[in-house]
Amino acid sequence: MKKLINDPEDVVDESIDGVVSAHGDLVRRLPGTYVVVREDAPIDGKVGVVSGGGSGHEPGGATGYVGRGMLDAAVAGEVFTSPPADEVSDAVREVDAGEGVLVIITNYEGDIMNFETGIEMAEADADVETAQVVTNDDVAVEESTYSSGRRGVCGTIFVHKIAGAAADSGYDLEETRRVAQKANDNTGTMGTALTSCVTPEKGEPTFDIDEDEIEIGIGVHGEPGVERTTHKPADEIADRLTGDVLEDLDPDPGAEVATIVNGMGGTPLSELYILDRRVSQILDDRDLDRYEAWVGEYFTSLDMQGASITVMELDDELKELLDHPVETPTMKQ
Repeated sequence: MKKLINDPEDVVDESIDGVVSAHGDLVRRLPGTYVVVREDAPIDGKVGVVSGGGSGHEPGGATGYVGRGMLDAAVAGEVFTSPPADEVSDAVREVDAGEGVLVIITNYEGDIMNFETGIEMAEADADVETAQVVTNDDVAVEESTYSSGRRGVCGTIFVHKIAGAAADSGYDLEETRRVAQKANDNTGTMGTALTSCVTPEKGEPTFDIDEDEIEIGIGVHGEPGVERTTHKPADEIADRLTGDVLEDLDPDPGAEVATIVNGMGGTPLSELYILDRRVSQILDDRDLDRYEAWVGEYFTSLDMQGASITVMELDDELKELLDHPVETPTMKQ
């Protein structure tokens, strides 16, 4: 499989350099690390917000979400690999302005282990006060190859947005943690794969799937879904994904929601809008009011063809924070 890379071993390093060279007014890189930091961090009087994880989920590897109104730092690992604990510690210490640091961790065993170790290192070395939120929005499975409990997938981006807005609005550490946890608890996601992804080092698909098949309920590392079935029209796929998410969230009629129709890296935007069109119809049929709709690539799986659908049920506080101004390499409002 052809890719626009140099050496497969340099993909993450060179990609991070590219983010910084293109957006140096917003972010900087800690030398010798895969840590990307808000250019003006630490911010006096503000809680720091840190996240990250394995690369390959861009911009949801989190480097694309570092900036004003969102993350103060992101820690990247190699492709589909958790970042090392010492670099998590570096990120936490770098953004601490004395108000504490919230760390948002996707629910994968490697991420949990390395982030928690890094947090302990930062607390011991620099006396940083921290809090954590573990995202687990994937409604497809309760256990997986990579996680104990539900996986953290694209809904994590809503948590980044809400936590970053809260910190930027002057919430203290506990209140920032509280509202980030509320966002996570109110969010569900389910995805589908039409093809496998291809990792740079392997150079071939990570799993086999026939041309007439799709995988329902996938993870973002090539983990199996809950069902493999024949390919179906977009509306039927949207019905299944959105229906499972709404069954899990169980919002009352009249509730307000925000949605993400997320591409997995290899799906044209035109196809994502076809899905979003159907999502809108489903919400109308269920008497749910869509307050905001995001369509695009927010949490990919390299070059996989496929999509995920995320729904977050809103209240007045979450709506206000969702609307809060943000400026990062991949998001501005």
